[in-house]
Amino acid sequence: MKKKKMQPFFKVINERYNLPKSKGGGVIKIEAWEDSSGIVVKYNIAYINYSLCQEDNGRVLGYDNAHDYHHKHFFGKISPIAFISYEKRVAQFEKDIKEYIQ
Repeated sequence: MKKKKMQPFFKVINERYNLPKSKGGGVIKIEAWEDSSGIVVKYNIAYINYSLCQEDNGRVLGYDNAHDYHHKHFFGKISPIAFISYEKRVAQFEKDIKEYIQ
């Protein structure tokens, strides 16, 4: 059996924002990888706050495409979601997170 040759991915976004307690606390992490043609092929966007959620590594809210499918993390629950574009996913995350940060 021939192994599939993996295309190289390049990490192009690696951001981490520590939120002060006055804003709700926790951490926002945003990561994205592109292929050689500049298309985002892997991403992870998460709001982590152990004081709000002790499950799923503290992930209160998150979106990623690990495990070969696009899905949403929400207080320990994981559910598949439709994918349109990385930019729209980031916009959705920014909209959703407003409920948890002041």
